[in-house]
This record gives sequence, structure tokens and C-alpha cells, in this order.
Amino acid sequence: MKILSDIEIIESVKKGNQSDYALLVDRYKDKAFSLVKSIVRNDMEAEEILQDCFLKAYNSLKKFKGESKFSTWFYRIVYNTSLTRVSNKKRNIEFGMSSIDDFINLTAEDNIIKNDQNELSKTLTVIVGKLPGNYSTVISLFYLEEMSCEEICKVMDISLNNVKVMLHRARTALRKIVFENNYAEELL
Repeated sequence: MKILSDIEIIESVKKGNQSDYALLVDRYKDKAFSLVKSIVRNDMEAEEILQDCFLKAYNSLKKFKGESKFSTWFYRIVYNTSLTRVSNKKRNIEFGMSSIDDFINLTAEDNIIKNDQNELSKTLTVIVGKLPGNYSTVISLFYLEEMSCEEICKVMDISLNNVKVMLHRARTALRKIVFENNYAEELL
């Protein structure tokens, strides 16, 4: 069975084969979910946002010109939608109030670290999740999505130099979190 490229799938969908869009969903759902979760830090909300993103991308496929890779175009939608949701959420929370959900999520993450020390991917997710939003996003895009700095600057709509600086600062912050919280043993 031939594996279709993103462009071939998009052309098929544009010609009326709407069910082929499921191929793109299957191809990008896991990595896109990781990106959304690194920004919103809530599984249920991340799932809801991701559904919105796939719907937005589907409805905008006619606007996709192929000037960049589909993944870059799609991750831009994911990134912007996630930031918008976080921004709207912050407006709805009174200044200085802590969300009980955030407390519960932090407690759950700490328990994952203590109980599942042998599961490297979970530990890494928790560690990256402790980074500030933009730092966790740039780390996720660069290492997990294996995007180049040029692709990241398109997704995040910032300059290439800003991506490099942010990536450097994110690595430094990640290193600090690892050593301050004694995660080094778990990662080795």
C-alpha cells in the first residue's frame, strides 16, 4: 500500500473525498495533542482545542496553497488556537486566584514522578510541563515534533533569532528544573 503525501491527501479532499481527511487527522493527532497540552496543560481542554483545530484546518483547506509544509501550516493553527484559549481563560479568572484544577494537576504530576520513575516519557512530559508556556512550546516543537528553527518561527510568528534565543533559554530552564528537582537520576 502506497503511503500518500500530505499534498496528495489534501488534493483528494479538495476533489470531494472528505473521508481522506481522516488520514491527516491520524497522522498529526498525537504530535498536535502534545503541542496543545504543552500550552494549556489540561488533557480535556487539549482534546477539545485539538478538535477545533482539525475542524478549522478542514474548513480552511481551500486556502492552503502549499507554500509551506502542511504540518507547519497546521501547527500554526494549533498554536494560535491554543494561545487564544489560554488568553481567554486568563481573562475569566480573577487576578491572584489559583485554580483548583492547576493544584490538582500539579499534585497528579508529582505523583506520576514518584510512582512511575521508570517511565521516561511521562517524566519528560512532566518536566517540560513545568517550563513557562513559550519555553515548553519551543522545546516540544523542536525535539518532539522535530521541527527546524525556521519552521518554528513560522508556527510561532516570531523571528528566527527569537526562536534560537528562546530555545537556548528553554534548555537552560529545563536543565535547572532537572537538577533542582533531582530528576537527573530518573532520566538516566
